[in-house]
Amino acid sequence: MLFLIIVFALIGLAIGGPLGLLIGGGLGWWLGRRLKRRLNIARQRLQEGFLDSIFSVMGCLCQADGKVTDGELGIAEKLFDQMRLQGEQRDRARAAFERGRADDFDLDAELASVNRLTRHQPVMRQVFLQVQLSAIAADGVLHDSEHEMMLRVARGVGCSETEVQQIEAMLHGAAANSQGASEEALKDAYKVLGVSEDASDADIKKAYRRLMSQNHPDKLAGKGLPESMREVAQARTSEIANAYERISKARE
Repeated sequence: MLFLIIVFALIGLAIGGPLGLLIGGGLGWWLGRRLKRRLNIARQRLQEGFLDSIFSVMGCLCQADGKVTDGELGIAEKLFDQMRLQGEQRDRARAAFERGRADDFDLDAELASVNRLTRHQPVMRQVFLQVQLSAIAADGVLHDSEHEMMLRVARGVGCSETEVQQIEAMLHGAAANSQGASEEALKDAYKVLGVSEDASDADIKKAYRRLMSQNHPDKLAGKGLPESMREVAQARTSEIANAYERISKARE
């Protein structure tokens, strides 16, 4: 807004002298306020669309094995609580979840929409996938149909093959849930960080720090992540930290 005020004030000064300076500055202030309002409205619509896609795809994923369990419904309600959704917002989230469960739900079209929203913000895409992983892991069993659907979702929102491998690792639950030091869990930890098993300690630390920086909740908020999803973003950073810790201990 300050930039517009200065530009229009200088134009006004050049055209109309001191009076033009005041008129130009006022015009710049008015235009700045209108622009800011429109940007805020656009940002709000973007966030609402992102949340609708999150819950509709979640409903579809939970339905992938033929039924939605109490655990999966509980995860949805827990997420509503975690995001402090109340009243109309909560009703809208539930409606989106039910829309995703419907037989005529167009999953590919919804994923294409998410792809457009997150095309230049890959970390937002990861947060989207993080929520879906939490939902299908709710009953403690990963069905083949859920596994295939999750990979379809990952590819549908534009994930690279490396990102798909990271999703595979998270599907195994190693990075987030397993406390063991099995060989498979360690391999998954490398995939979560997106590094090879023969990477140097320095490269692993660099990848870890980069991912932690990219996934910082404050940075994501600046890119349009709804404030209500801050805790979801924090869960993502916990997964990254767990993977790094597992690799570090194995290398000691």
